[in-house]
Amino acid sequence: MRTRVKICGFTRAEDARAAALLGADAIGLVFYPPSPRHVDIAQAQAIVANLPPFTTVVGLFVDEEPARVREVLAQVRIDLLQFHGDESPDDCQSFGWPYIKAVRMKPGTDLAQVAADYHHAAGLLLDAFDPQAKGGTGTGFDWAMAAGGCSLPLILAGGLRPDNARQALRQTRAYGLDVSSGVEAAKGVKDNDKMAAFLKEVQDFDHSN
Repeated sequence: MRTRVKICGFTRAEDARAAALLGADAIGLVFYPPSPRHVDIAQAQAIVANLPPFTTVVGLFVDEEPARVREVLAQVRIDLLQFHGDESPDDCQSFGWPYIKAVRMKPGTDLAQVAADYHHAAGLLLDAFDPQAKGGTGTGFDWAMAAGGCSLPLILAGGLRPDNARQALRQTRAYGLDVSSGVEAAKGVKDNDKMAAFLKEVQDFDHSN
């Protein structure tokens, strides 16, 4: 199986296009104002307009008002929603859009139960738990927590970098990886060399397995 890669937190059209041309399957746009990687609708439109074909666009929201989510969906080509807050299964499903649900991993998290609760999701994105932040912290979690039975595809996030991507895949056999700060020159500004290195590590893992 080929590992899918999403690179998240783009604020510049040229960075997102470069990521797609390097081989990223998906690019993530953050519609969460407290984030340093937040984009408005005009920025998002410019980024999406510059993408090559066959690139999945993921729109990330955190406990957002439904009207705001619908406003973005009406004006930006979003292929997949990512809910990164405390949204309920009904909240996530209410837009009639494909979605993934982020799970902030902490001791005692029952992934099988989360998958059952969010069974309409396309997958679960596993991120580090931080009581002060809803993702994008650059910190990881114990990947052993991702092992075990889960009925949905698992996407690993949190603290990923070119130098640990292969280790993460060896340990978890995740469906996909989601990287943001680990391939940046500054918050919201991606580094082409780091993106290329990260994607190469994933490709090399796939070829060796």
